[in-house]
Amino acid sequence: MEGEKQPAPYEGLFADGHLVLWTLCSVLLPVFITFWCSLQRSRRQLHRRDIFRKSKHGWRDTDLFSHPTYCCVCAQHILQGAFCDCCGLRVDEGCLKKADKRFHCKEIMLKNDSKALDAMHHHWIRGNVPLCSYCVVCKQQCGSQPKLCDYRCIWCQKTVHDECMKNSLKNEQCDFGEFKNLIIPPSYLTAINQMRKDKKTDYAMLASKLGKQWTPLIILANSRSGTNMGEGLLGEFRILLNPVQVFDVTKTPPVKALQLCTLLPYYSARVLVCGGDGTVGWVLDAVDEMKIKGQEKYIPQVAVLPLGTGNDLSNTLGWGTGYAGEIPVAQVLRNVMEADGVKLDRWKVQVTNKGYYNLRKLKEFTMNNYFSVGPDALMALNFHAHREKAPSLFSSRILNKAVYLFYGTKDCLVQECKDLNKKVELELDGERVELPNLEGIIVLNIGYWGGGCRLWEGMGDETYPLARHDDGLLEVVGVYGSFHCAQIQVKLANPFRIGQAHTVRLILKCSMMPMQVDGEPWAQGPCTVTITHKTHALMLYFSGEQTDDDISSTSDPEDTKETE
Repeated sequence: MEGEKQPAPYEGLFADGHLVLWTLCSVLLPVFITFWCSLQRSRRQLHRRDIFRKSKHGWRDTDLFSHPTYCCVCAQHILQGAFCDCCGLRVDEGCLKKADKRFHCKEIMLKNDSKALDAMHHHWIRGNVPLCSYCVVCKQQCGSQPKLCDYRCIWCQKTVHDECMKNSLKNEQCDFGEFKNLIIPPSYLTAINQMRKDKKTDYAMLASKLGKQWTPLIILANSRSGTNMGEGLLGEFRILLNPVQVFDVTKTPPVKALQLCTLLPYYSARVLVCGGDGTVGWVLDAVDEMKIKGQEKYIPQVAVLPLGTGNDLSNTLGWGTGYAGEIPVAQVLRNVMEADGVKLDRWKVQVTNKGYYNLRKLKEFTMNNYFSVGPDALMALNFHAHREKAPSLFSSRILNKAVYLFYGTKDCLVQECKDLNKKVELELDGERVELPNLEGIIVLNIGYWGGGCRLWEGMGDETYPLARHDDGLLEVVGVYGSFHCAQIQVKLANPFRIGQAHTVRLILKCSMMPMQVDGEPWAQGPCTVTITHKTHALMLYFSGEQTDDDISSTSDPEDTKETE
């Protein structure tokens, strides 16, 4: 109508402008806040990493502490933050810089060269004492109050109440506690450093002050073995021992780590390998290099904490088939102290390829466990091929065994290794052996195979000499296929026992066949495989979990001591 008033054009534009402005704010503001929070988080992470890099503490991040934890600076209850895997300090993120300046970590060497071996005092830190710990003064439980309270010595692991802490206790000398015979004292390394400056190498007199029972332990852990438990174990061992004794072999190769043995008295060092059979073989190869360098007197005895998948060598030596944290690390150290010394045969496997124009190329391996050609090597080859493509999918023992089962079932249908007796010739100590219609041959050095199966002893009324790992003999058996291997593992069948020998020679005449040495598989063309004795390794045998078969198949520790 003519009487109605029309709105001005600029009023509609003004309303639309408000709408656009509020729309932009509602969209851009959350984006800006998210960006700002991400920027602040990145700055905090960079700042924290800078502190970690410059600090003498072994700081590690955690999103959730496993038990009630209190910050060592502000004494507040915290759910996440950082902890030192050497001294055990726990701190909130905001107090990290203060804690790094205020508290000292474990000293691997003393700063004062004049201090004697027996002049080290307790190093107390307050709060977060281990569960079920007891006061050394009143013998009552420590750490039971919901606050930062009580003290723990980071060397001897003794705990004491706040009210029981006395001046005399603060100035008391530390005896390094239960594991004093395994710990390398900081004062010992200080004295060694001074002796090396003076060009002296007689460490026996220095070590005599620590007692005849002193057998220092070196930890070599593979943080990538098994279910990736190695990283956590490294921290637990650093808390109980001197951090200088603990090595991650993925960062420090065993060849370098074992040079610490040359600073210790003759025949005194022990090594605990935390990893699978492959890691153990890697360490034993490094020990052989010490022999080549003329360091036989510093050769350590080797114990095993099994973290891998198969772990047949650790099972043979009484350390079990796998470690999943079922016993505390302190008990592992006690087991090492109680273990007895034995010898382990190591064998040289030479593979000579038959090349063109009669040219021969030689490959050489060192065998601790077993060599095989046939279906079990084929399963290992397929498994390794797929694990290299997606290693993150193979971090579970159950999943790994399921994959092996899949490839074993597949081979039962395909039978890729059939008619092996027509493709190979086998000689034991130079004598040709006639073979039945087999699909696989396994040459054993140890009692266990395939994740815990005893091949040589078997079942039934037939008596065979027990397999030993120190008698210089190899046990040779045959299998009729993948299904036969599965029957053997569930104790429904026996392998075909071929014989025992000091030297084994196998000639592959034609075609490609899968082979493996200690779980390392490859596809092999026509060749000659020769297995001969190489050397002995000094191992530690733990009898705490042994069976009747293990007792009879283990060598007498008194007969296997290394002589100069």
